[in-house]
Amino acid sequence: MSEETNGPDDELLAQTAEAEKVSAAARLFDVRRVIGGLFVVYGLIVTLLGIFDSPSEIDKAQGVRINLWMGLAMLALGAFFLLWLRWRPTQVPATKADPDADAGPREPVGN
Repeated sequence: MSEETNGPDDELLAQTAEAEKVSAAARLFDVRRVIGGLFVVYGLIVTLLGIFDSPSEIDKAQGVRINLWMGLAMLALGAFFLLWLRWRPTQVPATKADPDADAGPREPVGN
């Protein structure tokens, strides 16, 4: 005669699972991850170009290895964005359990 009922624990588990999905989606599409990743990739490319610059390319830049320096700067900026993402993860706002919470002021009944 044991009947399975949907108690508060089942609802809480369902809400927790849904909140984890929303949180994972928010973290996946965080703009800091996209910007940081792009800067790291482009920084690697430009740094490698700067390491293998020919003397004529360095002379064009008046003796400055501009590709190397800009590549390193892009790597540093990309690393900053990715570290910032790790230090301050995305906070997903809590969902409201009561849909009538923002319904506005209620008029008194019986007047």
